[in-house]
Amino acid sequence: MSFARAVQYKAIELCRHVVRMTAQAESGHPSSATSLAHVTAVLMYHAMRYDPANPWNPLADRLVLSEGHAVPIIYAAYADVGGVVGTDPASGRKLSVDDLRSLREIGSVLDGHPNPAIGFPFFDAATGSLGQGLSVAAGLAIAARMDGIDKTIYCLCGDGESREGQIWEAVDFIAERKLTNVRPLFNSNQMGQSDYVSPQQSAAMLARKLRAYGLHPITVNGHDPAAIRKALAARPPTGKPVAVIARTKKGWGVKELQEVGCHGKPLGAKELESALAQLALPAKKPDFVLCPPLPRGEIPQAARPPIALADPDLAKMAEGTKFAGAVAKGKLATRQAYGLALRDLGRASKRIVALDGDVSNSTFSEIFRKEFPDRFIECRIAEQNMISVAAGLAAAGKIPFANTFAKFFVRAYDQIEMAANTCANLKMVGSHSGISLGADGPSQMGVVDAPFFGALASVRTPKGQPACVVLNPSDAVSTIKLAALIANYEGMAYMRTLRPETPILYRPEEPFRLVGQKVLARGKDVTLVAWGYMVHEAKKAAEKIRAAGIEAGLVDAYSLPLADDFLEAVGAGPGAALVVVEDNYAGALASAVAAAAARRGDVRVLALAAGRMPKSGKTADDVLKFVGLDAEAVARRTTEFIGRA
Repeated sequence: MSFARAVQYKAIELCRHVVRMTAQAESGHPSSATSLAHVTAVLMYHAMRYDPANPWNPLADRLVLSEGHAVPIIYAAYADVGGVVGTDPASGRKLSVDDLRSLREIGSVLDGHPNPAIGFPFFDAATGSLGQGLSVAAGLAIAARMDGIDKTIYCLCGDGESREGQIWEAVDFIAERKLTNVRPLFNSNQMGQSDYVSPQQSAAMLARKLRAYGLHPITVNGHDPAAIRKALAARPPTGKPVAVIARTKKGWGVKELQEVGCHGKPLGAKELESALAQLALPAKKPDFVLCPPLPRGEIPQAARPPIALADPDLAKMAEGTKFAGAVAKGKLATRQAYGLALRDLGRASKRIVALDGDVSNSTFSEIFRKEFPDRFIECRIAEQNMISVAAGLAAAGKIPFANTFAKFFVRAYDQIEMAANTCANLKMVGSHSGISLGADGPSQMGVVDAPFFGALASVRTPKGQPACVVLNPSDAVSTIKLAALIANYEGMAYMRTLRPETPILYRPEEPFRLVGQKVLARGKDVTLVAWGYMVHEAKKAAEKIRAAGIEAGLVDAYSLPLADDFLEAVGAGPGAALVVVEDNYAGALASAVAAAAARRGDVRVLALAAGRMPKSGKTADDVLKFVGLDAEAVARRTTEFIGRA
């Protein structure tokens, strides 16, 4: 039987699975899934080199489904080839066709949108929030290039989602870096959820845009097996990355799924019966060759030894840098200390990769860049793309540190949340956090990052760990120690760093835990709890309070989530008074402390945060006073709180 007839048979068979499983689930997107029937059959049964029995094999080609709602067609093909599911090889089992009936059930590995974290390792990233997959594919491609692995990263995108700006951030990035091992496939079925897509997302316009960005577009009939096969194998002489635009029919093979408004609507019982009749299989089942063999080569070792850093000798670490003078005076900005730590982490492990968004001379990832240019990825002013690229790098076994201003991560919160859903081993470092940077004003200040990441710190992943560990070090030593801890932590972490220099509080040998706190002083009347820059301001406030005869303690609560024994560790017994001081908007440290106190029910908490929008000021002191967080105001509010004013 011809290749075309064999693909046609398989496309029909997969569509039958799709309409059944979505009808059983009473939800899903069968119209989008069936539009990809022939593309999926050619891709997963002919073009991709992978081993269904070992989806973790790092030599295999990869597929990123940016059009995540179309996932039933991939589930159907993967079950048909007996692909293994599970969170690791030890727990793996073959997915059967019968398993397709569990689509979207609470105990199933077949989520409504792709997610490897719950046991579907054929994918590398959770998708479904549209526009992100192509960036993930770029990250996987860069990792393959770094490791010298000949593999192709396929990425299926929708035409409607190509309105998302991140798609074009990714295309720009792929063209710039000449990532010819990425093969974007645009499913041009011309329908969105509620209407036809704009003419700006037509197949012809997509081709023009891709060509303008520097890619080599190939437009094909998405239901022509030979044309699809030829496009997937194309290697143009220009050396430009190839993008395939497949003109498809939404709801292919089922007339009930082909009208506008059918998106996200499964078939009812009578419609299902009609659909199966329309999708009648030919009498003769063809022989079909599955999955080309993987290229031969030694599988990279999975061993990942701990990354060790010695206790920081700041003077030695700063030798030859512009920071040496500050260190000699007992001060250093935490962003500068982080830059030194990142360089030393890079020396300790080749898995460390740094990304930046055109601010490396402010985040000080430039120190890493200078020593390891081959492991530094300049993403330029495109933070959404940067985070998703980093997620792809993490999926390929790298330890990516993504760097920008704390404020600029705001643009990528959706991407960060999707990476958290993936349980990506991603590290993010936001400089210029809080309001202490002064003159630049609120457009550059990280004031909502702490509540956002704090929310992720409060929830557990399928692996049982926080979705993100949040760290806010107050000095150079704690920054370096915590940077080493997150490098060794298998999970997402976010660290805030500061623009101004701060005094060095800790000895080089001071031990730190990833989740913990440091009690700098104890006091029976009240305890000030702070993090980051506000540890130093709270220290000044505590001194003022003590001068009035009040015993005030001080805690550097550098992490979220809080340690389980936080209240006991800081000496907050029954009737204790805690004053939490943070220079971001409310919803982060104070919220966590208040929640811990509420669970106990016998601790009083006063939350002092930036309750007034900050503005430019010549110094950090000017801005702190403007929002009511200067040492004088903290001392006054504290004494009022405990009735000692």
